[in-house]
Amino acid sequence: MAFPVRTCALVGRFADPRIAESVGALLPHLARRGVEVLVGEDTELGATGRGIVRVPEREIGERADLVIAIGGDGTLLYAARLVARHGVPLLGVNRGRLGFLTDVMPQDMLPSVDAALAGELEEDERPLLTAHLHRCGAEVAQAFALNDLVMQKHDTGRTLDFETRIDGSFVNAHDGDGIIVASPTGSTAYALSCGGPIIEPHLPALVIVPICAHTLSDRPIVVAADSVVEITLLERPDTQAHVTCDGVVLGALAAGERLTVTTAREHAKLLHPPGHDYYKLLRSKLHWGRGSFER
Repeated sequence: MAFPVRTCALVGRFADPRIAESVGALLPHLARRGVEVLVGEDTELGATGRGIVRVPEREIGERADLVIAIGGDGTLLYAARLVARHGVPLLGVNRGRLGFLTDVMPQDMLPSVDAALAGELEEDERPLLTAHLHRCGAEVAQAFALNDLVMQKHDTGRTLDFETRIDGSFVNAHDGDGIIVASPTGSTAYALSCGGPIIEPHLPALVIVPICAHTLSDRPIVVAADSVVEITLLERPDTQAHVTCDGVVLGALAAGERLTVTTAREHAKLLHPPGHDYYKLLRSKLHWGRGSFER
């Protein structure tokens, strides 16, 4: 970061005792460094909440110089949406399970925060996706996602019929539970569990992955990052679908309505400790190289 950090926002589920423990250590640490601390106005902090400023979450991107997300990757994804239009750097402290994105361990939190305040962490710009939900020829909802956009069946055991187009060209008609459009960052999330490839985070690409496709030949594909992916739900009895952006519901999709996904102009700016190694992270989280060949 090229400027001093005077205001820092904290994001997390602070009712969780593990996260509250980290926050309890972090607040006095930031206070000693003269850093103003912001949290969302509805955040529950209990006794640890003294000396902080509560603001509407929509203002965090405008007011914070740095955001610290404490929790799992879902917490960092949520924080990324809060600051998507403002380029505010994000530091993720891992109190969750996997930690693909929140790669600072609790025991390293305070030194990493000091390094962030001093501008000594590695900056990593990740592309964001934009989803546009269209109904009756008009856009009715729009949202950012760092990982993925998902269209899937809702409250029914029936599969969905839908078709995909890329840059206006018809690709396929699908029968299945839904479809994922993931960024390279999101290629190691839901898309991976559905058989999609791992995409290096800075490769200019999108990955499109069917969910439980009825036809075995309906396979994941990788397309250019500047592609416009269009998904239209087709008529079928009891068709119900919904669209989520990084796990947060964007809206319902009915027959004849469509979802378009593009790479956004905006980026998420992640901060990593010095020496961050993406492939080391993969080996750790996916348990590669275990056994007699482990190095």
